[in-house]
Amino acid sequence: MNGYKAIPQGYMTVGEAAKKMGVTVRTLQYYDKEGLLSPSAESDGGRRLYTDKDLVMLHQILSLKSLGFTLNDIKQQLISLNTPADVANALTKQADDLRQKIERLSASLTAIEQLRAEVLQMKSVNFKKYADIIVNLQMKNEYYYLIKRFDDDTLDYIRRHFDKDSGLDFLDRFNHLSEEILQLQKKHVPPEDDECQRLTKAYWDLIMEFTGGDMNMLPKLIEVGNFDHAANEWEEKQKIITAYMEPALAHYFSKLGINPFGEDAT
Repeated sequence: MNGYKAIPQGYMTVGEAAKKMGVTVRTLQYYDKEGLLSPSAESDGGRRLYTDKDLVMLHQILSLKSLGFTLNDIKQQLISLNTPADVANALTKQADDLRQKIERLSASLTAIEQLRAEVLQMKSVNFKKYADIIVNLQMKNEYYYLIKRFDDDTLDYIRRHFDKDSGLDFLDRFNHLSEEILQLQKKHVPPEDDECQRLTKAYWDLIMEFTGGDMNMLPKLIEVGNFDHAANEWEEKQKIITAYMEPALAHYFSKLGINPFGEDAT
């Protein structure tokens, strides 16, 4: 009976440490075995003893683990806690990691809410479109909502001909050209003006690049770009560009002596 030794002041058993931190004894034993968190001392009777500093280190480990770090990652990130500056650095690192996780969760929540809004606007269940919208949301493609305006054949064509990089590159070039066209429209530059015709050619070249020269896709693109009621600033701009480009394209085709929507004009 006299073999039992009192726990020294400032120390606690593995069971007491586990209870305080809401983990199991087995978890602490596993962390000890993996060299992640070893007890600070051992009693005369061989009991493994922890200190308050150990609990702070354990809090670090649990926080990093909740953020998705592996135990090997955590080993590399654990910071010594010998001075107030060490503790402050550890807390700063944890705060930064938590902030990044909050940002990721916030982005995921926004994406889910956006997807829900898009789903409610679709007339039937179409998991291919749902998947395309999700992929574009993850790509942070702000024009993801246009997907619901394409029919299945056009979407299949886009999947075959564009990957993430080429798709975003095309949109970037299209938007850059759109801004140039808007500047001419604001200046009331006439459709037959040389600068307007230069941008008209570039505009038509992009359409041909998108369709691969398939004239059968033109009616579908016209339908997709027909924004009767613009839902946002980008769609409002496209309405203006479409109205401005119609006479410019007519002049462009007239000079070439062609009619891409029918027989040659010559």
